[in-house]
Amino acid sequence: MQPDSAIYRARRERVLEQLGDGVMVIATAPEVARNRDTHYPYRHDSYFYWLTGFNEPEAVVVLVGGAAPRHILFCREKNEEREIWDGFRYGPAAAREVFAFDDTFAYDTLDAELPRLLENQPTLAYLIGRDMAWDTQVMGWLNTVRSKARSGVHAPNRMVDARIWLDEMRLVKDGHELALMRRAAEISTGAHRAAMRATRPGGHEYEIEAELLSAFRRGGAEAPAYTSIVASGANACVLHYVFNNRPLRDGDLLLIDAAAEFGSYAADITRTFPVNGRFSAAQKDAYELVLAAQAAAIDAVRPGNHWNSPHEAAVRVLTQGMVDLGLLQGEVDGLIESGGYSRFYMHRTGHWLGMDVHDAGEYKLQGEWRPLVPGMTLTVEPGLYIRPADDVPEAFWNIGIRIEDDVVVTGSGCEVLTTPPKTVAEIEAWMNL
Repeated sequence: MQPDSAIYRARRERVLEQLGDGVMVIATAPEVARNRDTHYPYRHDSYFYWLTGFNEPEAVVVLVGGAAPRHILFCREKNEEREIWDGFRYGPAAAREVFAFDDTFAYDTLDAELPRLLENQPTLAYLIGRDMAWDTQVMGWLNTVRSKARSGVHAPNRMVDARIWLDEMRLVKDGHELALMRRAAEISTGAHRAAMRATRPGGHEYEIEAELLSAFRRGGAEAPAYTSIVASGANACVLHYVFNNRPLRDGDLLLIDAAAEFGSYAADITRTFPVNGRFSAAQKDAYELVLAAQAAAIDAVRPGNHWNSPHEAAVRVLTQGMVDLGLLQGEVDGLIESGGYSRFYMHRTGHWLGMDVHDAGEYKLQGEWRPLVPGMTLTVEPGLYIRPADDVPEAFWNIGIRIEDDVVVTGSGCEVLTTPPKTVAEIEAWMNL
């Protein structure tokens, strides 16, 4: 599928407006060896792709600001032999036309060309400190320029972390991005429905993972957005459980945290449901508490509220519910102030979502939680994780519940993008058709 080069060109022009006089250099991700002569499936760097729409390895985008701005791409040359083995390459000439660049160069000319592009520039912006090998390469280019000082050439004397601009731009999604995120959410919703329908006592967690992965690919997703969590019974109380190898037992809950990546944009969904299709009384009480906390948090996602508003809303509902269920003792305000609730709820209620599952963007500005504005996308994911203990009612032991949806801030509130069955009635009806 050909990229819409005008979208990426417009993004680069916005960056150049912020940069002013100077140069920005952003490399894509390297290929990573899995073992010996095989590699992990390639996935480009998100910053690079956001600026280019170009998904081949060994590529660098250079933006030159000032009175005569230039958009430059370094990429692999055409190579018939390597294309027989590895697949199609654009090459510099085609890439210039397809991706709307002013100039393109072969990737192996990077060390020769970059110092020339940096000569007499006041500012260099790149992703400082993210990759030590890349930092070393940048320092080499700067030293090459500095070696020409006697000829009247100077190197950039100001270094800027490119994330100060790119993170803010990526944080608020445009219509193109939201369309891709809606499709990722739609594919992921279908996968969760399939996983619920396939779950039954006697199976294994990995069988449900297989249902998810199959549904992702059938829906057209490139890959999972992250390693799928398929956690039954006590495993659901392990926040980042990924072994996915336990038998599914009658009477247990199954927590699935899994979603697809489509068009380089991620969804992120969690659902928790009974392996046998029917909630026990204790499971239902705990589940409906988390569901109420999520509803309160989603209601708090609206313009003018700050980032932490959904978390605060979820924590208050959860803490009151934990007191009501006998999991905690004390006054709700005191338990919130002391953090006593975190024994059973130890993570935040959401994170930014986009090209990365935990997407770019600061959560505070000048020490204060930032306000929500239309176009921001985030997850809302409260939970309860109840491990066995002498002071915990036995009916709640090993109940782990998380409910997570993806939302985009709108002009008046928010739009929920993800819609697998969520209420007790919906889940039980879907699983028992």
